[in-house]
This record gives sequence, structure tokens and C-alpha cells, in this order.
Amino acid sequence: KWKGEGTTQNLESIVIGRCYDYIRVVNPAVGEKNCSQIWEAFKNAFINKDPCSILPEDYELFISLTFHTIPPNKSLFWENNQLLVNSFANRGRRFMSLGDTLFGFVGDFLNWCGQADSPGLDYESCPTTMECENNAVESFWRMASITYAQQSSGVIHVLLNGSADRGAYPQPGFFADYEIPNLQKDKISQIVIWVVDDIGGPDIDSCGTRTVKTLETRLETLGYDVTCTDNHKSVMFLLCLD
Repeated sequence: KWKGEGTTQNLESIVIGRCYDYIRVVNPAVGEKNCSQIWEAFKNAFINKDPCSILPEDYELFISLTFHTIPPNKSLFWENNQLLVNSFANRGRRFMSLGDTLFGFVGDFLNWCGQADSPGLDYESCPTTMECENNAVESFWRMASITYAQQSSGVIHVLLNGSADRGAYPQPGFFADYEIPNLQKDKISQIVIWVVDDIGGPDIDSCGTRTVKTLETRLETLGYDVTCTDNHKSVMFLLCLD
């Protein structure tokens, strides 16, 4: 038995339903997609396999079936503030974060894994990243993050949490390890960093200090035009509202 929670109940119905919701309601501009084929590709990435031997590449077919372009200037990367990003991006209306793409939307907040000798899903427990890195969910988000970064263009925004314990820019982290290395420099005009503290939370990290300084230096060394703002007003209004 693993330490993580098991597969989300009704996973197949949720994935197929989200797929239709996305192409019909959320973002019909992506065009027609085969939602039952997408489910099969998703499931076949991890079914009948050791739940600690799933690689990002196993999701390649799923990514190619869900693939669509990301509008320029709409990418919003983040660390440690998923709910804030979801409400700020507003399902792609303001920004298109990873969770607002079809491939991210389908998997958001879900859990899943299979078993080595069974075609079924494991509803009892799934491995955590501490137990093994190559688990079904971790590898899924790695592949999704890589694809998202590769498709981002124009002005790139990054929303970081200045109250996070490990600092606003965690290393290791998805942004540090999978997204920055896969940005396509020739397609990007500027990177805008927003560091936002929780309301009433500690001000642990800010532009030009600690981990944010590390990030700014890394991006500038890579040749990007970088700007950074603390407590960007429109995001603060949303936090206050909540």
C-alpha cells in the first residue's frame, strides 16, 4: 500500500467530461478533439505498469491528441499559488495557465495510478513523489509543463508566492526544472515576474532578494529581458476579494 491517496473515483467519466467541457464551452477555438481517444491515450500511459515506472514520454500520445497552441502574451507560470492562479487566469479569459490548456484542464486536481499486473486503476493508494519520482501523476505534469513552456511566446508572466516557506522560487520545482529549460528564447520578448504575498502572511521573499534574485539572475544570464513587481495590484485586489 502506498502513502498517497488512490485514484479519483469516476476518473474516466471526469476526464472525458472535462474534455467535452473544454472543447464545447471553455475554449471551442481549439477545434474538434476525440475525447474518448484522449481518455484511452491517457489511461494507456500508466495502466498495467509498475506505478513507479511511468515516464513523461509515456504521455506523448495523450499530449499530441490534446495539443493546441497557446496565444502569445497569455502564458502564466506559477509556484505555490494554484488557486490564486486559477481565479486570476479566469479559465483562459485573462491568461492561459497550464490548467487552462486542454491537456492541463483534463488532469487538474485529480489523482491516478495503475498496477503492474492489472488492467484496473488502483483506488486504494498511489505512490507519492517522496516514494518514487516516476509516478503517473508527477510524470504527467512534467510532460504537460514541458509542452506548455515550449508553446509559450511573447510576454511571459510568472506569478510567485512571496510568503512561501521555501521561498518564492523553489528549487527543485516545476518552473525551475521543466519550464525554464524548455522556453523557446527566440519566441519570447519579455519575462514579467510578479511576487505576491499572502494577505496577512509573512513577506519572506521579494523582487531583487533571496530566491527571486536567484531567478532574475538565471533568466538574465540566459539573455531574457526581465522585470519584477512586488504585490502587483490587480492580483492583490483578487486576494483581498477572496
